[in-house]
Amino acid sequence: MSDGYDGGGYERVAYDNTDDDGDRYDGVGFDGRGAASAADERRDAPTPVQERTFAALPPARGRGFAESWWGRAWLKALEDTALDGEQLKKGRRFAREGRVGAVTVRPGRITAVVRDRDASAYRGDVLLQELSEADWERFLDMAASRAGHVAALLDREMPPHLVEDAAAAGVDLLLGIGDLDPECTCEAWDHCPHTAALCYQVARLLDQDPFVLLLMRGRGERRLLDELQVRIADRAEGRAPSDPAAPDGSGVPEAGAQDRGVRADEAFDARDILPPLPAPPPLPVEPGPAPSLDTEAGPEPGVEPAVLEMLVTDSAARACRMLADALSPGHEHQPLPMELTPRQDAVRLIADAGPEPWIAARLAAGSGRSCLDLDAAVRAWRYGGAAALAVLDEEWTPDAETLAGARTRLAEAWEEGERPRFSSAGNRWTAVEEGVQLRFGRDRRWWPYRAESGRWVPAGPADDDAAAALGGSGVTDD
Repeated sequence: MSDGYDGGGYERVAYDNTDDDGDRYDGVGFDGRGAASAADERRDAPTPVQERTFAALPPARGRGFAESWWGRAWLKALEDTALDGEQLKKGRRFAREGRVGAVTVRPGRITAVVRDRDASAYRGDVLLQELSEADWERFLDMAASRAGHVAALLDREMPPHLVEDAAAAGVDLLLGIGDLDPECTCEAWDHCPHTAALCYQVARLLDQDPFVLLLMRGRGERRLLDELQVRIADRAEGRAPSDPAAPDGSGVPEAGAQDRGVRADEAFDARDILPPLPAPPPLPVEPGPAPSLDTEAGPEPGVEPAVLEMLVTDSAARACRMLADALSPGHEHQPLPMELTPRQDAVRLIADAGPEPWIAARLAAGSGRSCLDLDAAVRAWRYGGAAALAVLDEEWTPDAETLAGARTRLAEAWEEGERPRFSSAGNRWTAVEEGVQLRFGRDRRWWPYRAESGRWVPAGPADDDAAAALGGSGVTDD
């Protein structure tokens, strides 16, 4: 069956993340001409059509469709909007099987051809509201005043505070319930498997590049960066429409303002136009060696040199990791790590430091774990740190609302007839015949376990999708 889709009617791609030579775009004003002259050229240039086309993605078996928080927000908008959950399940299956063709993204519309299992092809479109020119003006003014937002986007990240600052400026970047309007040549009046499959595939694209969301909202990457560069150049050249230092907004500071120094908010705003700080020194390739405690003088009673050397080596390795984390982009927006209990830290030491067996035995005894329990705890730590340890050690019963939501998510993770036969107790769902177990953590993620020597042991990292958790752990196929 044909839907009449022939690829016609689309204008040439004018904006995407590469230039005509295939080189990645790094912004305006870095080519030797100066930011202001480049910005002047961009200011006067006509606005071309914006469009990007992404090649068909491979099947997505054994993984969730969205890992980023903004990708999950996109799927929530889809799932909150669609009236028929069965159509979503079929669409999710189509996307997992790789039945979605190339995806074209334009302001206000996404399009792809989706094949049914009988090889029929349908063109699915999903329409969404573009931001108005006034919305974009507010967003661009906000982003230009905060260099961290631009840097995050260039790193293909969309930190929550960018969305929050946009919302504070009156601009809703993320989609909500009812914002995705489907159209399909199968003539369904609501989301059908074809438009649902398209949306699930777009979630994967959003994970890779948040500029896809901004293009759907009306601005492609190059145009957006050009307009931001114009604003930054205007600020650097003093072409802002008004100066915050002037009480009347006229741009003329009141008499005597220079005598009082620089206002704190002005100094903070100037961070975007000041020269960058020098680069930090490079990280060491590896932590330095631990000092040797093999000296002529014997140790004090109760001091074990081998244990002390292990602790010093572990401390150096942790310090190196902490420094690397502190220098990574977006570190300032990450939550503070939770403080470990001695029982948890004993497991971490064994997992990270790999001490000699007699030291591991002492750590096990001190943490109140048997050797078998300790082996399971070390596996859990390596899959998910303290959160995975909590799931291993704690059995709890979710409240009625949380339990109902977990059951719904579990039912939707598999297609009809594919889900293992689970029995539930508290936060644990067990399929004895398959030898697998899913544990629902307080973080609302699924943790896979498998039967081993009559015990349930951690089998892999957590996932929001139960099927992906089991498939990614290798204990069962998707």
